[in-house]
Amino acid sequence: MKKILLTFALSFCGVLTFAQIEGKWKTIDDETKQAKSIVEVYKKSDGKYYGKVSQLLIKPADPNCTACKDDRKGKPILGLEIIRGLKKDGDEFTGGTITDPKTGKTYKCTITRSGDKLNVRGYLGLSLLGRTQVWDKAN
Repeated sequence: MKKILLTFALSFCGVLTFAQIEGKWKTIDDETKQAKSIVEVYKKSDGKYYGKVSQLLIKPADPNCTACKDDRKGKPILGLEIIRGLKKDGDEFTGGTITDPKTGKTYKCTITRSGDKLNVRGYLGLSLLGRTQVWDKAN
């Protein structure tokens, strides 16, 4: 009986960690395939998920989000909150936004986790019209 309970407990923990997106993730440019930055995803007291740039792996042409149109305008990319307001919905995280600091554009965002990878989809309007980046778990 103890073995069965232990097996159940461990498999349950595995399911919980599988769907979590909290932690540090290496962003991979979907065009150049180069690692660009480390984004730290965390949960705030509002129960929603956010992500900020915690490390730059490539020196950006402009170190500030000059093109941003909201409260992030002109702020340094390092430390910038680029993911805002995601809610967990089953094994997806949706309902939030992601901002591209290079262009300053903000997109609707959906994130799903697959093992040590995050599928980060940014889109306008319909999710068919968008881009997906695969981010790797950072150690």
